[in-house]
Amino acid sequence: MNVDRLQELGLIRPRKTQTPNNELGQDDFLKLMTTQMTRQNPLKPMENTEFLTQMAQFGTVSGIQALQKSFSDFANAIGSDQTLQAANLVGRRVLVQGERATLASGGEIQGAVKLDKPATAVVVKIMDTDGTTLRTLELGPQDTGLAPFTWNGLKDDGTYADPGTYRIQAEGMVNGENQALNALVTATVESVSSAKGGYGLTVDLEGLGSVDFKNIEQIL
Repeated sequence: MNVDRLQELGLIRPRKTQTPNNELGQDDFLKLMTTQMTRQNPLKPMENTEFLTQMAQFGTVSGIQALQKSFSDFANAIGSDQTLQAANLVGRRVLVQGERATLASGGEIQGAVKLDKPATAVVVKIMDTDGTTLRTLELGPQDTGLAPFTWNGLKDDGTYADPGTYRIQAEGMVNGENQALNALVTATVESVSSAKGGYGLTVDLEGLGSVDFKNIEQIL
């Protein structure tokens, strides 16, 4: 039912405040409901069904809009708080999911293999950008949890690799089958920012670039 029509019938008065003509407030809603009940024909109650349906829809839409705004405000507050807390990570080293790591001059690559189940013959392969395996680190049998590893740049042929970015791949025998395992690497947090859309956090890691905050497995 149009608001202008309701005003013509004398059911509501023109609003004093500059409110759009196609909007009703809570006071209008209560007055309309009261007026409708007093003018209802007790012999023909079904004629009021359409009016009551419109009133119910009005209440539902208004409630949903208010709820959406409350959730939006709540989410923004949480996001801001998380960003402030995550800012304390700058300069810290973290263990993060990833398939590549950076070898600095005279440095080493550290990481871990994440095991959901015990495994035997666990190995970590260090490969160049072409996929050639430069070093195979044998970790042996490992229980559920994190199995750490370190690579100082020494290749299987006895020479040292040049500084740069290398791929990390882990595998092992789980329940008698050779399976790919989840490799994690350590890196230093350079900055923290809000993700696109304002939901979630993005962490910039030295040598690795940006990753989702949720991909951080452990803060060292």
